[in-house]
Amino acid sequence: MCGIAGFVGKQDQKEEVLGKMMDVIKHRGPDSEGKYTTEDVAFGFRRLSIIDLESGSQPMFNEDGEIALIFNGEIYNSPELRERFLEKGHVFANRSDSETLIHGYEEYGEKLVHELRGMFGFAIWDNRKKRLFLARDFFGIKPVYYAMIDGNLVFGSEIKSILQFPGCPREVNTEALEQYLSFQYSVLPETFFKGIYRLLPGHYLTYGNGELNVTQYFDPLLAPVSKDSQEETVKKLTDVLENSVEKHMLADVEVGAFLSSGVDSSYIAAKYSGKKTFTVGFFDKNNQYNETHYAEQCAEYLGLENYSHTITEDEYWGEMPKIMYHMDEPLADPAAIALYFVAREAAKHVKVVTSGEGADEFFGGYTIYRESLSLRCTEWIPKRLRVRAAKLVSHLPEGTKGRSFVIRSSKSVQERFIGNANIFTADERKSILKHPVNAPTPQELLAPKYKKMQKYDDSTKMQYIDLTSWLPGDILLKADKMSMAHSLELRVPFLDREVFAVASQLRTGLKLKKGTTKYSFRRVAESCLPEFTTNKKKLGFPVPIRVWLKEDGGYQRVKEAFLSETSENYFETEKILRLLDEHKNGVRDNSRKIWTVYTFLVWHRVFFEGGAEQWESVS
Repeated sequence: MCGIAGFVGKQDQKEEVLGKMMDVIKHRGPDSEGKYTTEDVAFGFRRLSIIDLESGSQPMFNEDGEIALIFNGEIYNSPELRERFLEKGHVFANRSDSETLIHGYEEYGEKLVHELRGMFGFAIWDNRKKRLFLARDFFGIKPVYYAMIDGNLVFGSEIKSILQFPGCPREVNTEALEQYLSFQYSVLPETFFKGIYRLLPGHYLTYGNGELNVTQYFDPLLAPVSKDSQEETVKKLTDVLENSVEKHMLADVEVGAFLSSGVDSSYIAAKYSGKKTFTVGFFDKNNQYNETHYAEQCAEYLGLENYSHTITEDEYWGEMPKIMYHMDEPLADPAAIALYFVAREAAKHVKVVTSGEGADEFFGGYTIYRESLSLRCTEWIPKRLRVRAAKLVSHLPEGTKGRSFVIRSSKSVQERFIGNANIFTADERKSILKHPVNAPTPQELLAPKYKKMQKYDDSTKMQYIDLTSWLPGDILLKADKMSMAHSLELRVPFLDREVFAVASQLRTGLKLKKGTTKYSFRRVAESCLPEFTTNKKKLGFPVPIRVWLKEDGGYQRVKEAFLSETSENYFETEKILRLLDEHKNGVRDNSRKIWTVYTFLVWHRVFFEGGAEQWESVS
């Protein structure tokens, strides 16, 4: 696992500029560094040594030096590809998966991406064609960003590298802010920094002769048409999951595992070849947000070591600015900070960990996916009557029994579901913004995705929205950034193309069944896990934000931020203060809305008010 940075163009002082870009991502690769510069291109690489410790350094070249590679990630089918290329006459100088990519490019060109099984963000410079080939993996496990700056194509694993490039503007993308207030993460191709873009999952970019082209090579479309029985489904899932976990153990260093109280990470811990597991919880008065004891029980059952850390309120608030620095963009998922702490704990013991990201999106794990089943009982009522009833109950106080059910029954899935987070409605976000930009509503933004899944049931539509938006925008963003903040490689065995090939065909009835979610996967897991884990209700990562915001310490911290000059520039102060006071006084739970605004303000302070400087020199 590493960090890459570079640019194509006639920029003067290439070595100096490249050095600055590399320095700010040292945390992604503290073991070594490498550079490659010509008149046309500059490649920079920071290495975290995992495989082929002696000879896997980059940039790496083909035999005649005309093809150069920098690569962040792991290719889990590298041994099989290597054998294929040897048979075709390719000569290997080492056994790294990086060299496999070089020979793969020589053999297949841009079609190489279709042969890969793994997580990756890589750049290849073809000196003969004077062309850059930049690619990101199927599901967006590893990040890649790029920008055109004064005729230079600039790219990197993190936005902060691109910000070091001379002439790079540092301007807030206000459309990204408006959408963020609904989604809680940066959802647009253009990032929170005007002019800097993310290369989307399943896409690659080519750049040569001043021409930039972006191509989609993979779309995680769902086709729940499998006719397999429950038993056949469990058998297929068992085989492909065990194979994926085995592939993800490829390393020359010790591999650990994140272990929460849930079935996803527990299954991987049960199947992987390591011994160390890592868990965090929260210190709170009633101990309701500390589930470390569940993880400890599971680790004991599996015969594994467990290392845990209990996060205090002061720690949580205190690390926020540093976490936003590493995140690059605001992410209002409180669990991101918990992930930062569990990664910090793991990095004391290992260089690689496994984690359970992706299981919910692949196997139908979110409780909200059952919503369409519960709403079926209202389908016989004419839509106009449901809409009329919804208008009537909307005047009732929030929390009134049945109010939410009636309102949601009046809406189509496209109207009510934008992903696992739905913070401010389009009208609400406009009302609190000082200068709204009339961005598309979340529903308008997601309409093309819903159209792709229009022939399938509502639960499948919701899954596809999460696979293409929530998963890369929230789940995988925090997984990568929070682990790499501690120079820790994080591997996600569920997010494997072979696993997806099976999961994408699962009928909804094999995912949502007998009042639970992820039904077929739970049946796979019960063969190796205790019952208290396989049947445990999904809780996510419980964080006591709603409690802390009612207490004086948290309330005052946020109020100070809401009264700041920056807040005045972006928000209607009176309205966001009202949200805070209503929450503190128990009028309604506004914790998610408050946290979304507060997170943006912390991020803004770090990147636009000088807060990043203290970490750039020690990154």
